[in-house]
Amino acid sequence: MRTLDPQNLRLPGVTPSESAAEEIPLSFEEIEAELKAFEAQERRRLGIAGESVNHWTDPNPSGFRKEQREGTTILCGGLTHAQDILIRGALRGLGYHIEVLDVPDYDALRVGKEFGNRGQCNPTYFTVGNLVKHLQRLRDEQGMSVEEIVRTHLFFTAGSCGPCRFGTYVTEYRKALRDAGFDGFRVLLFQQKGGLKQATGENDGLGFDPPFFIAILKAIIVGDVLNAVGYRIRPYEVEPGSTNLALDECKRLLHDALHERKSLLLALWKCRQTLSGVRVDRLQPKPKVTIIGEFWAMTTEGDGNYKLQQFLESEGAEVDIQLVTAWLLYMTWQAKWDTRRRMDLKEDDAGRSGLEGKNPLKKLFILRFSEVALKAAFGLYARILGLRHYHLPDMSEIATISHQYYDNHLRGGEGHMEVGKLIQSVVKKKAHMVVSVKPFGCMPSSGVSDGVQSLITARYPAAIYSAIETTGDGAANVQSRLQMDLFKARQVAKREFDEALAEAGLTGEHAAVELKQRGKGRALAYPRTHGRAGTAARLIQEL
Repeated sequence: MRTLDPQNLRLPGVTPSESAAEEIPLSFEEIEAELKAFEAQERRRLGIAGESVNHWTDPNPSGFRKEQREGTTILCGGLTHAQDILIRGALRGLGYHIEVLDVPDYDALRVGKEFGNRGQCNPTYFTVGNLVKHLQRLRDEQGMSVEEIVRTHLFFTAGSCGPCRFGTYVTEYRKALRDAGFDGFRVLLFQQKGGLKQATGENDGLGFDPPFFIAILKAIIVGDVLNAVGYRIRPYEVEPGSTNLALDECKRLLHDALHERKSLLLALWKCRQTLSGVRVDRLQPKPKVTIIGEFWAMTTEGDGNYKLQQFLESEGAEVDIQLVTAWLLYMTWQAKWDTRRRMDLKEDDAGRSGLEGKNPLKKLFILRFSEVALKAAFGLYARILGLRHYHLPDMSEIATISHQYYDNHLRGGEGHMEVGKLIQSVVKKKAHMVVSVKPFGCMPSSGVSDGVQSLITARYPAAIYSAIETTGDGAANVQSRLQMDLFKARQVAKREFDEALAEAGLTGEHAAVELKQRGKGRALAYPRTHGRAGTAARLIQEL
């Protein structure tokens, strides 16, 4: 044990021992004893001696056994509306009683701030408050007792780790639930990288087995495909509201197929026929706006991001959303990257490939297979539904083009993906404008990514980049900023469309006739040509 000078360690007001001048080894117990003596002395001096302090602890009530499954309702939510509905259908098909929470609104924010800790990020307030609000409705409007709610309900959500406070959400849920009068309510956590090794002991009620994960993945991927089609059609619909009506019918068809475990491919084909009936006019030079940023803030479709997607469409934009499937591919890429780096640490990590006791080549093979399977499933569902010429992001390409600005080893939020997407949107002309939406105070996103993006916009001056933060009460400021950038994006889209017409030697009227004759005016007929960002300009380019 290292010897320390007790004179240097002595606390104020504590009498040193007679051998203070000598160097003697101090044990942990001795240091603790001095600290406790100092604490007792300070308590006597401040007049609070004997006062007990009850610090809050998390009892972690999470027991859920198989025999409880029949009488337990599992609450979930947090992705897009389509995916929440489809996940409900998929898990109901496996025998679970699932209910989806409403999309978080401002009332959920109010409840979250009432019962949550101070200084949290926006998604925490919205999601925690949304759960508490739902339980309050069960108690106050449906007349259920608190004991019955705690016994027959639980909440299932995803967990994480790293610099994001998302890793502590489960504790914030329990703290707010206790303060709201629902002490003991169960919150089950699914770790994003935990895989099949999560269901043990008292938590075997959720079967984290291959059928469970496959059902959820199907719902997520199909929801992505449906969302991508909807955002392509809705800005150009001739009859307002017709796209949403068709999408609602598609959600019903797909939910029933997953619930009843019938052919999902047949349901997708029926959805294709439904969506084909929507009349569109794509010869409108609309600005294309890509949304990137923190996962929850850019995914939610409610007040948590000031209904960003709906607002942009109301301003005449075509919105390009980020898919959850892309996030799954990003996590797969991370695992492959980390495994390859570990294989190089042969001096510090034993084993032929740098991972003693592990088989990194097997792990890389499994990860590669998972990546191929995700892309294949997405491609199959997309083709059947009629989502043409849609390419999932190439994670290796994004990592390569962003590495010089944002090191691939850094984690948190979307990491280097945000930087790579902005560069791609400019260089490959994928969008006229990029909106990066973050919760206020989000360290990985606001503090890191946006700082790097200032360099990117300086290197690529053609980029129209708008970084916004959400706090729950700043909608007017955010929307006014977006309107200023949308003005510039509209001008770019109009100029691009006029240039395409001039190059083709066409007028708008002639182009409309050509599109009709060639059958390119249907809802699911989307231009494959690249080189221009706007859909209308790309259609002219195809002609």
